[in-house]
Amino acid sequence: MSSGASGTDGRQDHQETGPHAFAARWSRAVHPTTATPLTLAEFEHYLVPLARRLGTALRAPEFDTQSAYEVGAALVDVQCSEPEALPHILGVVDAHLVEYFPTEEIGEDDRRARCSRLQHALAAGFVRELRERTRSEQEAISRAALAARTEAELALYDSEAKFQAVFEGSAIGVGIAALDGRVLVVNDAVADMFGGRQYFDTPRNVLDWVHPDDAPGALDLYHELVTGKRDFFRIQKPHALPDGSVLWANLTVTLLRDSAGRPQYQLTLMEDITEQRQLEERLRYEATHDALTGLPNRTLFLEHLEKAIAGGARTERFGVCYLDLDGFKAVNDSLGHAVGDKLLREVARRLQACVSAPDEMVARAGGDEFVALIARPTAQADAAVLARRMLGALAEPVTVDGRELLVRASIGVVDGRAGEMGRAEVLRSADITMYRAKAAGGNQYVLADADSDARVIAQHSLTTRLPSALENGEFFIEYQPLVRLADGTVRGAEALVRWLHPVHGVLGPDQFIPLAESTGLIVPLGRWVLQEAALQARAWRAEENGRLRVNVNLSPCQLHHKDLVADTVAVLEEVGLCPSALCLEVTETDLIGADEDALRPLRQLADLGVDIALDDFGTGYSNLAYLRRLPVSTLKLDRSFTRGMQRAPADPVDVKIVEGIVSLAHTLDLAVTVEGVETGVQAEHLRMLGCDTAQGWYYARPGL
Repeated sequence: MSSGASGTDGRQDHQETGPHAFAARWSRAVHPTTATPLTLAEFEHYLVPLARRLGTALRAPEFDTQSAYEVGAALVDVQCSEPEALPHILGVVDAHLVEYFPTEEIGEDDRRARCSRLQHALAAGFVRELRERTRSEQEAISRAALAARTEAELALYDSEAKFQAVFEGSAIGVGIAALDGRVLVVNDAVADMFGGRQYFDTPRNVLDWVHPDDAPGALDLYHELVTGKRDFFRIQKPHALPDGSVLWANLTVTLLRDSAGRPQYQLTLMEDITEQRQLEERLRYEATHDALTGLPNRTLFLEHLEKAIAGGARTERFGVCYLDLDGFKAVNDSLGHAVGDKLLREVARRLQACVSAPDEMVARAGGDEFVALIARPTAQADAAVLARRMLGALAEPVTVDGRELLVRASIGVVDGRAGEMGRAEVLRSADITMYRAKAAGGNQYVLADADSDARVIAQHSLTTRLPSALENGEFFIEYQPLVRLADGTVRGAEALVRWLHPVHGVLGPDQFIPLAESTGLIVPLGRWVLQEAALQARAWRAEENGRLRVNVNLSPCQLHHKDLVADTVAVLEEVGLCPSALCLEVTETDLIGADEDALRPLRQLADLGVDIALDDFGTGYSNLAYLRRLPVSTLKLDRSFTRGMQRAPADPVDVKIVEGIVSLAHTLDLAVTVEGVETGVQAEHLRMLGCDTAQGWYYARPGL
């Protein structure tokens, strides 16, 4: 869902990306709001190199916002200077820059952060160029006024009448004050700024116009002037007006000396810049607030977070709550983005109501994500209190277009001491913790934990290295023998893949197989394991006269891959291994409820002569009747059923369970293999119960 001020027009099924496509969308959104003399086509052509610069900056290895700053200035150059133009300019960048300039080298969080910083820089360049243009115009006026001031000084010396004519006829405000600050005379332009001549019926002193928002050091400049230490100064200054409003003015204050060079009067040239100041404040607001909800946006939140992290007199600790709505995508997909937008506005209103203190804020980070910040000594406890308050505020259903929508949210809470964490570290921890809350069922908050963060970061590191690890040959296979219980001979071995990580050492499959599954790398990795195991099996069979076979595990992703049968047959043919020398192990839970289409690849492999083993049997529903329709030849009994047999006397319940499973398996013409055999007593019990083969540390640990 876009938060850009240019609105959203639903999903785009376009195929075109790049600067021309982005410039076309940009020009359509911005052109109607500008005073540019360019036609739409000319304006689009002008935007193409600007779009290219933004795309290059987004994807650059060394990120720099200077290009965006210059783009903002370039837009003012073609008279995109109307106040209404900037929200549309920023809105398109926010909503579509990443979309039209995709890259896989930069992570999603980094892309979002870069896009936000580019928007901020573009807005800054826009405002700076607008200010410089206004300043140039003002300086032209000031030069005329300075000329008038020169004439005024001469008039004081030579002709009071001549000075009066210049003084009264000046379009810019002119006033003269004594060295003690008493206002002696002002022209009509100054009087109009303060509401009329009646304002000056009461004696005024320039020191009465000291304002809380004065620039630091303003009074020091004034005292240096009236004491003759400087001849003039220029400053922007607010003045409180009788109606309670504020007049902002550019002041140029000059010291007038007598013919002997002694300080005599102050001459002030005064230019009303209130409208310009309001425009700047409006542009600043729009650049730092979310157009949809009115909340501070990610840019403003990060500014406040930086200050909290840096610390100060009152900011000893800070707390961050990172909130993500549970299931919000389903609202957009089923009810439409218009409903989703209304829901987000109501959520924002409720969250905003949860903060009231000056050192608290809630912002919209983007999409359905919101962040809250507390910066005070008690933030460590207060952040959790705020998280509970936000969950409570969202507990009541939201009514949108007559529908009651339940709102659930997951919140990650991070607290820290100022100076101990960087901004990126805080946001990463908050994001990780929020997903922990979501994984735990959602609609709750979870406190950040350094160990959990480290595990997620390590997992991410492993995930990103997986592709190169396969290319660099960092995987290897260990084999654990499968022993025939009847005579103790080796029947074959199970292939167990390991990862020799250059930093973490040897990693077991439980540490990287789930990551390979989630990234899709499990298919090429599984094919490599199959090929290596097949080569080893061929070597064994050459040495042992064809008796040994190899067992290879299939993951769920491999099991459902369309090329499973073709890849397996290709490997057997490449290696020259007969199908009967291969056994593929599939876990029981992967086959529970599988329909005939899902079982077809296994049936095809079984028809070719490949053995299929049902691994971890007993850990699922253990529906024994279901076994009749599965194309399996072996049951691998989970070790949990035989632990009670490791010592004498054996657990009678375990004995009965294993005895029943073995009896039924043999009735169905299935062999039984037992995993995790660790003692001779256990092995003997299993032999007496009729189990066919076993593996475990009693016989051998996995090895090369």
